[in-house]
Order: sequence, then structure tokens, then C-alpha cells
Amino acid sequence: MFIDERIVTLFKRNAHHTLTYWSVFFSFGLCIAFLGPTILDLQCQTNSTLSQITWVFFAQQFCLMIGSSVGGVFKRTLFSALAALFVSALLISVIFAIIPVCNNVLILAIAMGVSGLAMGIIDTIANIQLVTIYQKDSAIFLQALHFFIGFGALVSPLIADPFLSETGCGNHTGNGTEIMHHFRSMLRYSPIVEHNITQSHVPHDGGEKEESIVQYAFWIMALINLPVPVAVLFLMYREQLLPCCPGSTPRLLDKDELAMETQQGAEGPDLEQKEDEAGGHGSIFSCCQNDNLRGLPASFIMIHILGGMVLFMTDGIVGAYAGFVYTYAVAPPMSLPNKTAGYLASIFWAAITAGRLLSIPLSYRFQPVRILMFNLAGVIVTVLMLLIFHTSSIFLFVGTCLCGLFLSSIFPYMLAYTEDILDYQGCATSVLVTSAGMGEMVMQVLVGSIIQTEGSYSFLLCGIIIACIGFIFFIGLLLFHQMHRNYLTGTSNKSAIEVEEVEPAADQNGSAKTEQTENDHTVTIS
Repeated sequence: MFIDERIVTLFKRNAHHTLTYWSVFFSFGLCIAFLGPTILDLQCQTNSTLSQITWVFFAQQFCLMIGSSVGGVFKRTLFSALAALFVSALLISVIFAIIPVCNNVLILAIAMGVSGLAMGIIDTIANIQLVTIYQKDSAIFLQALHFFIGFGALVSPLIADPFLSETGCGNHTGNGTEIMHHFRSMLRYSPIVEHNITQSHVPHDGGEKEESIVQYAFWIMALINLPVPVAVLFLMYREQLLPCCPGSTPRLLDKDELAMETQQGAEGPDLEQKEDEAGGHGSIFSCCQNDNLRGLPASFIMIHILGGMVLFMTDGIVGAYAGFVYTYAVAPPMSLPNKTAGYLASIFWAAITAGRLLSIPLSYRFQPVRILMFNLAGVIVTVLMLLIFHTSSIFLFVGTCLCGLFLSSIFPYMLAYTEDILDYQGCATSVLVTSAGMGEMVMQVLVGSIIQTEGSYSFLLCGIIIACIGFIFFIGLLLFHQMHRNYLTGTSNKSAIEVEEVEPAADQNGSAKTEQTENDHTVTIS
């Protein structure tokens, strides 16, 4: 069979838990992708500039990092983990429902910050719970878990697309060409507005009418997400964790934890802490204070830094592209209709989802370093071609698909590559996850601010610059990998020489002890 029979048996035994954790990651994806295609409508709703509305991205990503950090607190018991998932998934539906009434950018940023906290808690708990259940067999289930992020991110723009405004509310990027594009759009859709062209940069009644249509998209997403907290609540009911149905039956996860403790008890009480640190569940601050890092070579530290900087750039591209490709597409020189441009975010996330599935069989045939080199080069070439053919709407869709495919597997392959270099020591996972989150947070604000001041053409220019910097960091990582390999080779050779010097002395001591024992035995007989 394509999948091992033992894996299938494990899944059947833990299907309810697994499907529930997958469903909450659908909520994660649903929440992370809706801002991109709706950003101009939200800008109109809050009467803000593009640079101001980008702080909404920052608020969500910053609070997502905080939620990921504090999410580990809820992993102590099954009840606390599921209760946190239930509250987080329910909060996402509530945030979707109240977005249409957030008429101030600060209030909207606070709402997105709350959703970011919920997303971070979901991210941490779902990963930890699946690893706890499946342990060494968790890889395939984690891949499926992250597939549901892409699935939710694919659905979200598709839901929003029919409700997007056709013309926006005027000046999106702050330059004159944007206003002229708005004039042309208004003339095409509303001929009676000719006499009012000079005031077209001010929101009109038509724009307000379209804003009232956009709210239905958020309410639909809130309803679609509602079955997720219901599913978590049902799992708590099945496990008899609700106060209304107490019971003494052992819970499934408790049995798994008991079996795990029985198998690993001989390895010492500190095993769980070591696994958490190796798996990236410990905080990055505890990693930096780890006494085991003392005395290590500079290459060991630089591998952490350079690996993190590569993901800072590449995940920054993911966040910026998903967030502003719609804004770029509706602006000159592309000037796509708003509803057509709304499909770009869905195509981008669909390509990321497909790329994550394709990366599973590729990992069996190719080394991570080769795939990383190919993907990073592919991102640079794709964005460069988008920059060259900046007036081709067809290539914009093709390039968006290719960009998603190349970016999709960089994070897991970079994680596997750096962990392999460091022999699963140090804090590579914690550093890489933190760096990736910071990259998305910073690049969205940076690129949004540049688009606001310089115009839409700077979107792809920022992309090519960020991609090239990421590739340079990757070349540096390869160089320090070679330095670290030489260090390990020299250390192993030195250890081998020391062992060879110790062995003759040990043999001599052993012979002397044997001779002394024989003499003592002879004396005793006499």
C-alpha cells in the first residue's frame, strides 16, 4: 500500500482527535487570507490610507506570535488544550461577525489582534497535540494539518470575491495615476458621474452601498467557521470533559500519554523537556540561555542566524504577496477589474497548498538543499518575469501560481536542512519559526508603506529585492555549513586520536591488574 498499514491503524484509533485538530487549522487559514482581497474595502470602511491599513496586518501577525508563545501553557491537560481551542475557534467567528462595524482603523487593528492571539494558540496546541498522539509517526499528519491552512486560505478569498466593491473609494496608493484609474472606472460603470469627476477622490454614496455588500462576506465566513468550535465542543463531550457530563473513563490522550511515559520512562525525567526544546516548543529566550550553547563554534550560531534570515525574507514575501497582490492588480498599469483581481489571492494559496502536497514525494528523492536552491532561484526568476511583463494580466495569474509553488515548501525544507546540519541540537526550530513570523509581520508593513508612497509598481520591485537578499543569506548558510562540517571533522579526528592514546594505557593498566590478581590468588592458595 501507498500508506503503511500501521499508520492507517493509528489514524483510525485517533480519528476523532485528528479530524478536530485539522478542522481548527481550517479556521487558521480562513482567518489569515481574507485581509488581502478585502483590504481596499476595509480601507474605505475605516477612511484610512493604505499605509495606515497595513498596521492591521502588523497587529494580527504580532499577536499571532504572542499567541504562539503562550499557547504552550494550555498543553498541560487535555481539558485545557481543548477548551483553549474551543474559545479560539469561537473568537474567530465572533471577529468575522464584528468586522463590518469596525469603522476606525484602530478598532479594526484591535479586532485583528484578538484574532491573531486565537490563531497563535490554535497553531501551537494543534501541532503539539498531534505530535503527542502520533510521536515519531506524526510527520504525515502534520503535513495534512498544514494542508488545511492552505485550504482555508483558498476558501476565504473565494467567499469574499462576489462582495468586493467594483471601484473602491478613490486614492489607494496616494499618486495621481491611481486617481485617474478611479476616474476611468467610475465613467465605465456610472456615466452620470461625468460632471462630478473633480470630486471622485471623495467616497460617494455608491461606495457606501458597496461597503454594505462587503459585510455579507464576513458574516458568511463567520457562519462557515461556526462548525469548528462545535466540533471541538463535541470532542470534549465525547471525552467527558464537560462539567455537565463528568465521568471516570480514561481519556484517549491520557492513555497515549501513559503509553508514551511507559516506553520512555527509562530515558530519564528530563526527556520531555529535551523533546520540547528539540521540537521548537520552548521559547526562543530559553534557547538563547541554554548552557549547552557555550563553547560552540561561530558556525553553529551563524547557521541559526542565516537560516532564520532566509525564512524572514521568504515568509515575508508570502505575507506581502498575499496581502497586496490584489492592490497591485487593480492599480495601473494592470488595472484589472476588482472581482477578477480577487481571484489572485485564491490562486496563490491554492498553489501553496498544492506545493505542500507535492513536496511530500519530492522529499524522498531529493536532498533538502537542492530543493531549497531550486525554490529560491525559482522565486527570483518568477518575480523578475512578473516585473518584465508587468502589463500582462495573463502572466500575472501564471506568475502568482508559480510564486506560490516555489514558496510553499521553503519553510519545511529549511527546517529539515538546518536541523540535519546541527544534528538536531540547539534551537533551530524555535529560531526559524520566530524568524518566519517576524518576516511576515515586518514585510507586510514595510511593503505596504512603500506602495503608499512610491506607487503600485514598487510591489514587484520590493519582491525581487527581498528574494535576492534571501538567496544571498542562503549562500552564506551553505558556506557556514561547510565550515561547520570541517569543524565537526576536525573534532572527530581529535577525539579518535585521544581514544587511540587512551586505549594502550588502559590495556597496560588492565594487564597490571590481572597480574596483581593472579599473584594475590597464588598467595591465598599457599
